[in-house]
Amino acid sequence: MKNIKLILLSSVIGISTLSLGSCTKDLGEINKNPNSPEIVPTNTIFNGANRVLFDNTRDGWWMARMSMPWMQYSAQSNYVEEDKYQYRDNQTTNGWIFLYRVANNYKDVIEKCEAPETSAQMAGYGSLQNQIAASRIMLAYVFDNLVTHFGDVPYWSYGQKDNPNFQALNIEQYITPAYAKQQDIYADLLKELKEAANQIEATNPVFNSGDNIYAGEAALWKKFANSLRLRIANRIKKVHPAAAAEMRDAVTSGVFTSNADNAIHASGATDLEGNPLWKTFYVGNRTDFWVNKSFMDLLKGTVGTYGLDPRLYKIAAPKGMSLAQFTAGYSNSTKLTDYVGLPYGLPTVENYYTQQANVNFFGKDILTATRGEVLMEYAEVEFILSEMNNWSQDHYIKGVKANQERLGVSASDIAAYIAKLPAANERNVITQKYISLFFNPDEAWNEYRRTGYPDTQILLMPGETGVRPQDNSTYVFTPLQSGNVIAKDLPARVRYPFTQQTLNPENWKKASADLGGDEIDKKLWFAK
Repeated sequence: MKNIKLILLSSVIGISTLSLGSCTKDLGEINKNPNSPEIVPTNTIFNGANRVLFDNTRDGWWMARMSMPWMQYSAQSNYVEEDKYQYRDNQTTNGWIFLYRVANNYKDVIEKCEAPETSAQMAGYGSLQNQIAASRIMLAYVFDNLVTHFGDVPYWSYGQKDNPNFQALNIEQYITPAYAKQQDIYADLLKELKEAANQIEATNPVFNSGDNIYAGEAALWKKFANSLRLRIANRIKKVHPAAAAEMRDAVTSGVFTSNADNAIHASGATDLEGNPLWKTFYVGNRTDFWVNKSFMDLLKGTVGTYGLDPRLYKIAAPKGMSLAQFTAGYSNSTKLTDYVGLPYGLPTVENYYTQQANVNFFGKDILTATRGEVLMEYAEVEFILSEMNNWSQDHYIKGVKANQERLGVSASDIAAYIAKLPAANERNVITQKYISLFFNPDEAWNEYRRTGYPDTQILLMPGETGVRPQDNSTYVFTPLQSGNVIAKDLPARVRYPFTQQTLNPENWKKASADLGGDEIDKKLWFAK
């Protein structure tokens, strides 16, 4: 009976049956490999889960065909439908599956650290308390991704295992788990992150090896927990009265204070370990993601009031190169006419923009195998502190400077840019935050839905007129029907996986009804 449940659950929320159990005791004996460990080490599970997480949320599907173009960092030359919000259902289905799969892996680490029969072995890979705390932090990160994309979702909590509304990852009791309410999930995420930060033993390693985010440094995991709590509390502060106190407590407890604290998952130089966007571009040969004209115009200073941004040369390569020339290496051009960007939301695929010589690759620093994936960086903390302190100029400047320093912009270019920045206010702080969130487009999408920035000064919105840079001809950005909706704004969410309608129908119906329909224009709880 247990294995029937495992198979069904793998379909309902995407957990791999291979990691959860074997068929029978006899088969288990037959299948034993004397050359392999009986129990997989927790550091291997943790590191593997992190790798799967980023391979499937920063790749050519979940990120590059949804939040990255929707926030107009990129545009596609071959599949303009997704830029116009008509994404493919398998994109969200696969994201759902992999997010729940890695959530189960983090839960597995916790259970191995707590089980009497395995805890002694797992203590050899790092502090048991720290392993549990780091897994709780990553669980919060994963469920935050789920709730901000879909809304109500099945949820599991380490600190509230007996909560009858938190039914995910519990295969013995819940085959078709209920969808927890967004507000309940958010409240528990804040609680989990606070408790995880307090659980960390700062003088002991999290893992002795196999931590590709912080190399086992407990103090940095603690700062990440507090900074992530600050991010989430800031997002929900208009609808969650306790959020302001959570933000103050997170800051007092210790958030990021420099780029040395950044939560960045390392990448390697091989196909297996390389950066997901690099793999999409080089290994998958998907050379149809280009710098968006909207974003390019902002960096060039032709829109907005910020002037020429030196990050332009880090993010974009000059046009006019073949793939071979780009790969061989190039020098940045000082001619702004070499940085044009691909017009967003074109009516159809246009042959001019499928030719590599007419478009801008992302820069060599972006399309590199070893570029790490940013979970959260110090600059974001400073922008939140600016907002917390009535749009503080000091924190605003620190945020801009921190992001430019992380990208390797020279001190003289940073000083020149900062000297001309307009004064801090909501539009300017959130727009500069938007630039820094280029490496985390899902969070930029959250910020747009929360604040409405960047606004039409920067983004090309539905019904507005766009311009083709090669001849100044115009077109109207007209979204396509997605589900039953033609959006009049950026998508407010993504639809639940289609499989939920057949595998978990009653809970899907209830969650959809609570939203007012399972459509992309239904605003989530935190949204403005």
